[in-house]
Amino acid sequence: MKRVRVGVIGCGNISSAYFTGIRKFPILELVACADVDMERAVARAEEFHIPEVCTVEALLAHPGIDIVVNLTIPQAHANVSIAALEAGKHVYVEKPLAVTREDGMRVLRLAEQKDLLVGSAPDTFFGGGMQTCRKLLDDGWIGTPIAATAFMMGKGPESWHPDPNFFYQEGAGPMFDMGPYYLTGLVNLLGPIRRVTGSARISFPERKITSEPQYGTIITVNMPTHIAGVIDFASGAIGTLITSFDIKGGSSVFPYIEIYGTEGSLKVPDPNTFDGPVYVRRNGDANWSEVPLTHGFTEQGRGLGVADMAYAIRTGRKHRANGGLAYHVLEAMHGFHDASREGKHYQMESTCERPAALPLHLPADALDS
Repeated sequence: MKRVRVGVIGCGNISSAYFTGIRKFPILELVACADVDMERAVARAEEFHIPEVCTVEALLAHPGIDIVVNLTIPQAHANVSIAALEAGKHVYVEKPLAVTREDGMRVLRLAEQKDLLVGSAPDTFFGGGMQTCRKLLDDGWIGTPIAATAFMMGKGPESWHPDPNFFYQEGAGPMFDMGPYYLTGLVNLLGPIRRVTGSARISFPERKITSEPQYGTIITVNMPTHIAGVIDFASGAIGTLITSFDIKGGSSVFPYIEIYGTEGSLKVPDPNTFDGPVYVRRNGDANWSEVPLTHGFTEQGRGLGVADMAYAIRTGRKHRANGGLAYHVLEAMHGFHDASREGKHYQMESTCERPAALPLHLPADALDS
């Protein structure tokens, strides 16, 4: 199958995972990288042996690039994606799809007008852990899902990230930074969302950076840092989701995600990873039992979603980490904040298809089924 040529805009912290992951798939050809900081782009190109280093403008105009992988900061996601679409390129963007719902919809509408594809992280739900859970649910191991819980609770990234300020600005916070992993995973397992509600707060108006090279710098916090939400899925299941950067020394026993059904319960692995373990406890069982993973892609890293989109470009089928799914998750994340501010449920205006499950026994370097 003819290779799909990729250019990456944004050579920051996450780019190394993409440069590594993209190279694992023969359908993808990594052509060039770009960044507003040319020194950073040159350093990444040298580190990963990328053939070309470009300005952002030159990469967008590059005739040999089919997909632009947009790894810029959240506030730039929509503008860079729109520029790529205007240049006739398909786009795969880091999460979130955009900062605002309006910008997210602008991206999707332009892609439709141009007959181009939009994909978006996360692609961790392609991993062997989440796909094993999907198969167990689809095969009826726990009956009809009734409820779900999901917890992402930590102390925030200012102790380890080299440039953590953006985590506390518009388009980030724990909901927009980590919520996409949990919400995308839940939609993959339980289907689209009907409505949400929740409570949100900024617990600490300022944060001190304790990582290098910005140790001692004070961050002004402009996004809620603790959000507790309730999700009503269209299927009837009810979910509870907490995302927080405010938990310092809390319990470590909370599950990442658990699904509770009429015939048992399912313990889902960390949705920010690709592997397991996966546990099931069916009605009458005294204990949880670990389930061997049914699918591969347990160590693939970022790039699975880009490869799946490349196969969609070549075959005409729908890609899984698509713009419609990403927009649905974006709307839900805003919905939690809206519900807290307005004191009511937020009724979702969008819906999406539950992504197709991955077939069993796929080759480790292919997603052509």
